[in-house]
Amino acid sequence: MMREQYFKVIEDIVSEAGEIALNLIEDSQPAFKKDHSVITRADIVISQLVHKRLADLLKTPEHILIDEEDPAIARYFDQQLLNKTPYIWAVDPIDATRSYANRMPQFGISIGLIRDLKPWLGAVYFPLFKELFYCDGENSYFVQNAFMPDEIKIMIKPIDQQITGQSVLLCNDGFFRKFNWDYKDCHVMIQACAAVELCWPAIGRGCGAVFRSSLWDFAGSWPIIQSAGLALRSFESGQVLDRLELDFFTTEAATWKLREHHILSSERNYSLLKNKISKIQYATRHQS
Repeated sequence: MMREQYFKVIEDIVSEAGEIALNLIEDSQPAFKKDHSVITRADIVISQLVHKRLADLLKTPEHILIDEEDPAIARYFDQQLLNKTPYIWAVDPIDATRSYANRMPQFGISIGLIRDLKPWLGAVYFPLFKELFYCDGENSYFVQNAFMPDEIKIMIKPIDQQITGQSVLLCNDGFFRKFNWDYKDCHVMIQACAAVELCWPAIGRGCGAVFRSSLWDFAGSWPIIQSAGLALRSFESGQVLDRLELDFFTTEAATWKLREHHILSSERNYSLLKNKISKIQYATRHQS
């Protein structure tokens, strides 16, 4: 029963947040945060909505909320605290805010609920595409025309896409600052939205992704990709990111950013994709 209640909270949040995002997109009032990332009015209003909807739960020691727009999120960067907190919510009010500020459709609202340090419930909603991805704790679904009378719901099942000349690997624009790519058999595509990079391969829109971002960027997608038989594996070691352990993250507590790049793929495709990636070797200049 608790599962159903918590998922209903998530579903209601992303539905209302989607309406907010659409209502504000023409006048999003973009500004810059201290780290030079973009923030809009929608980020702030949706963040406030989430805090309001979860307020009663957050009064108890069983729940915490890690919200990208919360200036005090570093206080939760404590493994002992996480270990004793059964329910950890993580939200990105607007994922791909830069796209949103430019009125591009590749943005989403992402919220996930981690139970006992493992991904459990999650939803990612792309309002301009009218597409919803969600995991209700038992199954995951892809919904077209979401929150409309004619919506189409498809269960997400394990996928293991064969890599061919048609294949596409998703990544962000930072990929080419660190890596070279072997274009034989597979090309790369930049969508500039972490939620797209994770959700689309779960329904076959791409064979995977190369990913290094923050907890709130992947918390909503995390249980969904597991339903698709995909996983985030460390580029260096192949270790699967399947639980919330701070060893996976940098020590910059306010960023909650993964320490390493990860490859999202099926188990079979991990080595195939990794072998197509090589780190850029920068020459060092020696002074005589």
